[in-house]
Amino acid sequence: MCDEPVDPDESVNDPRGPSVDSRTADRKAKVVERLAHRGCNSRKGAVKVVVAWPERLYVVEPAPLIAVAQRLERKGGREMVGRCPTKRDAQEAADWLVDRFSRLVPGVPVTADVEAGGGQFLVILTAGRR
Repeated sequence: MCDEPVDPDESVNDPRGPSVDSRTADRKAKVVERLAHRGCNSRKGAVKVVVAWPERLYVVEPAPLIAVAQRLERKGGREMVGRCPTKRDAQEAADWLVDRFSRLVPGVPVTADVEAGGGQFLVILTAGRR
C-alpha cells in the first residue's frame, strides 16, 4: 500500500511487520491476498486506500489507481489513466505504472502505452485476464 518492501521476518506486532492484505474490505470480493505492513493494513480499515502518484511525475487528471487495479484485475482490457504534456512525461509515468502494478496486482500482466492525441500524450494501461 505504501510501496515500501515488507520484511516477512519482522515481528507481526511491529507496525512495519507483515500482515495479509486483500486490498478490499468486501469479504465477498475475489481478490488475491498479499503482504502489507501491519500498520498500513490496519489504517486501511479506517480510511479509503489510495495509492499516490509520485510528485515527480507530471500527470494531468491522474486516475485513482486502486479502482483501476480492481477493474483491470476483474475484467482485463484497456484503461486511460492520465494525460501528460510531453511524451517524456508520459513514458516516465508509464514505466512507473508498470512497476507499481506488478506489485499492486501480482499475477495480472499489465503493460502501458503512450498515445498522442489532442496535443497531449495519453497513458493507457492494458491488462490480460488470468
